[in-house]
Amino acid sequence: MSKLAEFKALEAQLAAQLKQLDALKNDDKLKREIEFEEKLRNLMGQYDVGLREIISILDPQPSRTSISATPTSQAPRRQRQVKVYKNPETGEVVETKGGNHKILKAWKEKHGAEKVEGWRRFSR
Repeated sequence: MSKLAEFKALEAQLAAQLKQLDALKNDDKLKREIEFEEKLRNLMGQYDVGLREIISILDPQPSRTSISATPTSQAPRRQRQVKVYKNPETGEVVETKGGNHKILKAWKEKHGAEKVEGWRRFSR
């Protein structure tokens, strides 16, 4: 795209955005929201109250649950079983509860996942 074409395209975009901005400036709903925000901020400053305090006053028991809270209706998670792998070439033993074990990943990369799964001995 030539510089002139790029300039004209950007100029047209700017004109369209300026038109949208003018339309918003004359919107009564926006004016009311701006007025409300200004009055609320003035009140917050006058009474030295923060936004979190206002929210806790208006909604003392929020309906959304926090991430740290665990639902009481669900049963506790069952623990993972320990899987034991023994490399027949080196005799090295790896015990893991998941698939993110460093040595186990290296074995799977070198020998293939299917072969390494065949090295699995027993579970605890």
